[in-house]
Parts: sequence; structure tokens; C-alpha cells
Amino acid sequence: MPLVLNASDPAAIEQAALRLAAGGLVGMPTETVYGLAADAGNASAVGGIFAAKGRPSDHPLIVHIPPVADGDWRAAVAPLARDVPDFAVALMNAFWPGPLTLILPRRPGVAAVAAGGQDSVGVRCPAHPVAQALLAAARAHGVLGVAAPSANRFGRVSPTTAAHVAEEFAALGDEQLLILDGGACPVGIESTIVDGSRGFPVLLRPGMVTPAQIEAACGLPLRERDETAPRASGTLASHYAPRARVRLMDAGPLQTALDLLGAQARHIAVYARSPLRAAGGVHLRRMPDDAAQTAQELFAVLRELDATGVKLIWVETPPAGADWDGVRDRLQRAAA
Repeated sequence: MPLVLNASDPAAIEQAALRLAAGGLVGMPTETVYGLAADAGNASAVGGIFAAKGRPSDHPLIVHIPPVADGDWRAAVAPLARDVPDFAVALMNAFWPGPLTLILPRRPGVAAVAAGGQDSVGVRCPAHPVAQALLAAARAHGVLGVAAPSANRFGRVSPTTAAHVAEEFAALGDEQLLILDGGACPVGIESTIVDGSRGFPVLLRPGMVTPAQIEAACGLPLRERDETAPRASGTLASHYAPRARVRLMDAGPLQTALDLLGAQARHIAVYARSPLRAAGGVHLRRMPDDAAQTAQELFAVLRELDATGVKLIWVETPPAGADWDGVRDRLQRAAA
């Protein structure tokens, strides 16, 4: 089993930083989800992430950097990015530290494995205090940035607690994976990703930072993803999937299906905002009316319902509106 340490202990932070500097893997809490972290500049260490997750090596990772005291974000990303447009700096100033990833032109010879071989690199500064402490401690040991995709097997439900990470990688020993337990992640879904490598902002993955907020911060219209966009984390059609099959349904058809099945619906779990009637034995979970609250619990609920052994998870389709875009995106990919 992986070694799980209490992140409130400074000695645990230092132990994890030394593990990163030695080329090892660390389960790292962030405000979004837990990441499987390794030194982004160590090709062998980054290869360990791909191997542990079963992730294709051409699917890029996000590099996490510590916050800067002087607020000079352009200088902070300079070791990784060869060109940082002004609108990207404006977004950094507005949302870093926080749940926004920027895709930037990659400096040659830097983080090539983490970037999946592309000439661009995704960069983020997380807001979680444990992540910030670990990144700062690792930098003191020569680690300039930490590659950290979600700490789960590729394509599966992302982890939002240390226990989720330990379950995902139970086969790894304590010498192979150290996990910092920083509590449950407050945001709960992965960061918004904006491509800043083409001279204008392009939304690659929705999250809790909305398009309207992005446009207001950088003063430019946000374009939609197209076929020329670079590859980015979490953008495959099928992703975030539990073992049970997920299906999105409006409240009316969902209730009709439950009525028709009656007691035969016991192999189904339901996650919905609307009050629904169901026969005994059906697993019903109430979805919050608030998008942020739903995002915070979404992956934990999918894991919880999956653990009951049901074959199907029926989810009420999220409401329209930008606030729900991140939740809707994750559920659509889970159901793909």
C-alpha cells in the first residue's frame, strides 16, 4: 500500500519534497483534485506517472509551479515557456493561484515528456496550501515544476481525497508512492484550460472559472476549441468514468424509467436535483442546486455510487448556464 502522511506535519512536506527530488511519485492535494506528482524536468520520473496511470505517453500533463512573492508571473513561467502573451499574463494575475491552466509555447528542451512531445506546455499555480508548501519545498531541492495529472488510473473517476488515491494505487508500495493527506478538495473538478499559444485565448476544457470571467479578465473574446488546438489533459471524449455505465437524463424521462422498472431498478443508482420516486433498494442521491457544491462532491458521489455495485448510474442533466459547464463536461465524458 502507498504511504499516507498527514500534510499538516511540516516533516511530511519535506519528506514528500525529497521524494520528488529523488525522482519518485507523490499524491498531492490541490484545490481541484489530487494529482499524481513527479519532477517535470525528470523524464524518467514523468514516465513513472504515465506507467502508474496507464496513460498514453502523448497525452500531455499539466506542470504546477509555486506562487511568486512579487507577482511577476511572466518571469515565473519563463523557465518553461518561451513566449507569454499579455492576455495570458492578465489571466495569471486574475486567477493564479487558482483553478486555471494556461497552454503556452514550450521552451525547447524543457519538460518534453510532460508535454507529450508537443511544442506547448500546460502550466498552473494551485491555490491549495499543501500543494503550495510542497512545490516550494521541492523547488528548494532543485525541482522547478511538478507534473501532476489526476491521481487515478487513466480515464477513471478523479480522486478528491487521499483515500481515493490510495484505493486507485493500492498495488503500489510505500517506496513507490507517498500520499500527502490534505483533506477533501474544495473545488472538486479539474481546472479550466485556456490555450494561450496561438495569440488569442481558446477554451480547451471548461471548469469553475467561466468564459465570462476569462473574457472580463483578459479583455478578449474567448474562442471555442478547434481541430488545430493542442492536445490537453482531460479532453478525450470518454473520461472520468466509473465502472458502472453513466447515463444523463432529464427529470421527466428519468422518473418515467424508474416507474416502469419498479423493483427491477435495484441495480441502478440515481443522482438528481429533482425529487424522484423509486422502489425500495434504489440508491438515490440528491444533487445540490448549486453548481459549485455539485462540482465539489461530484467525483466522490460517482465513486460512492459505483462502490455499491450497481450496473447503471442515472444522472439528471445539469441545468443550462456557464456555471454548470464544468460539471456538465465531466458528466458527458463519464457517459461517453
